[in-house]
Amino acid sequence: MAKKTKKYDKKGPVEKPDMKESSAALREKVALEKLPKDVQEKLKSIKTKLDKFQKRVLEKFDKYIMGMTLLPPPKPDQKQPAVQQHTEVQKQPVDKDKINVLVLVDDSDSRKMSKFELKDKLTSIMKNIAREIDKNLTPQALILSELWQNCYDGKSEMLQLISLSAPIFDRGMLAAIKIAEVHKTMVLKKFEKYIVSYVLAGSLVQGRATPTSDIDVWIVIDDTDVKKMTRAELKDKLRAIIIGMGIEAGELTGIKNKLNIQVYILTDFWDSLREANPIIFTLLRDGVPFYDRGIFMAWKQLLKMGKIKPSAEAIDMFMGSGEQMLKRVALKLKDIGMEDIYYAILTPSQAALMLHGIPPPAPKETATLMREIFVQKEKLLEEKYIKILEKIIDTRKSIEHGEKKEITGKEIDELLGESDKYLKRIKRLFTQIEKIKEEEDMLKVYETIVTIIRDVLRIEGIEKVEDEEIVKLFEDKLISQGKLPVKFLRILNEIIKAKKDYDDKKLTRIEVEKVKKDSNEFIKFLVEYIQRKRGREIERAKIRVKHGNRYGEVILLGKEAFIIHDIDHEEKELSKAKIKEDGSLGTTQKSSLEELEKALAKVKIPPKVFIKEPIFEDLKSIFGKDVEILVNY
Repeated sequence: MAKKTKKYDKKGPVEKPDMKESSAALREKVALEKLPKDVQEKLKSIKTKLDKFQKRVLEKFDKYIMGMTLLPPPKPDQKQPAVQQHTEVQKQPVDKDKINVLVLVDDSDSRKMSKFELKDKLTSIMKNIAREIDKNLTPQALILSELWQNCYDGKSEMLQLISLSAPIFDRGMLAAIKIAEVHKTMVLKKFEKYIVSYVLAGSLVQGRATPTSDIDVWIVIDDTDVKKMTRAELKDKLRAIIIGMGIEAGELTGIKNKLNIQVYILTDFWDSLREANPIIFTLLRDGVPFYDRGIFMAWKQLLKMGKIKPSAEAIDMFMGSGEQMLKRVALKLKDIGMEDIYYAILTPSQAALMLHGIPPPAPKETATLMREIFVQKEKLLEEKYIKILEKIIDTRKSIEHGEKKEITGKEIDELLGESDKYLKRIKRLFTQIEKIKEEEDMLKVYETIVTIIRDVLRIEGIEKVEDEEIVKLFEDKLISQGKLPVKFLRILNEIIKAKKDYDDKKLTRIEVEKVKKDSNEFIKFLVEYIQRKRGREIERAKIRVKHGNRYGEVILLGKEAFIIHDIDHEEKELSKAKIKEDGSLGTTQKSSLEELEKALAKVKIPPKVFIKEPIFEDLKSIFGKDVEILVNY
């Protein structure tokens, strides 16, 4: 029975459904949205009447009512709703204004009267309630045992009717019937020749249904005449498709309860039955067949008659299974102590070290490093947490080496409790490390920006720059002269402000991320500016010559010159020579492209080049007497 809590408004106390009821209401709302537009409109127009009817019926028969649902209008050739057709024949024309409501009644604890007397009595009272609300409101009670008996007899009309109805109130059973019937129809349409039985089982048919209950269905597949594939392949193939259909059925109906689908092949089902598998016995005893080719119900009756009994071997097997299960529990406890808890705290510990900038250490080194760095050096972590880490590592090691033969549930509880404390503390440690990294990042960004601005200004001829002059010189020499976009002055001011906020302990994580993002663009642009400037200066430090049909090049870098004898040749011949004070070249030595690239990399700002007369004589000795110097090439 769904519980209710009271709250008060201006008129007095009103009843408010608990969370489970609210969950059911939400599910019903979603289901209504799946209906055709005309049905939705009709529902809106009669909602007030249905709400009144529901409230009064629940007030009178709350514990018996499993659900109420609005039945679809009868088809032109259908005189009555199916729920009435088995009791009477309606010869009057169909009244389209009739509001047919099915009320599902739980008769499992009916003792004072027969099931049908209970049904007739409830129907009579509900009809009187309905007439007081609206003469067109026509309720009909359906007792659960009657619905299940229809299923046992192979009659599925009522299931089909419920699958097409719109729930008004539901404690879980209507939703289960609706989604199971839709899913069954989909499965039979595609695989009817293979399906032996489709059975609703679990808590719903055992009288323990709630609005959030899982919906358990069992499907038995006939594998006795399989020729084109193995039995296992048949099961796996059909199972994958059938489970996919279950997801689709949930989407079609709007029902969010989990649909648990168990698929058995007939030969395995029979083996389980002969071995007295308790799960199969429970299924036969409680299960309700939504579809059956005659096998499930025959077994169900045989079980009821006491004709299906476990063999002596099955009894022995199940007697021994208890001891085996306990052994498995002991092994699982060991696994938890040895592996699960161990890795649950080891991996985050290694992650903390990695966040600090240290490569992930070996497991046996982790505790030592955690102590050295976070306890002793950085003073971010307390010693007691390292002892927890060491205890769990030692426990795992002693179990692995056979020194500790078993671990108790109490020990597991203690390890779990300590691990939980450790992980919460490590989570806080991550925050501390991230804060330190943010501050380091801010300093690094500021220092990089200042350094690169100094390099740019040096290229522009300004050798020494004081910190307080950075912004002014940047604006005067680079921004005002149009060498850099104006937005970089704004970014520079923001970075300087962020540095000041960092010094004043006011910097936030969002500000750090923004500064890092803007600084990346700033640095990239200035680096490219330096490279372009250096490229132009290096071009000015080159002497291009022609000798015969070939072209050569002499690159003057401070006190050293590099000579490329043929710039168009794939495998370039390079040599180098010292530049003397009189401008002439010293003895040439063999060199390489790699050596030239290293020399260029060392030259941040290429020196101004003055070509003196002696070098022209050296060019003749290097390239020949017919050498020509190219100008404006």
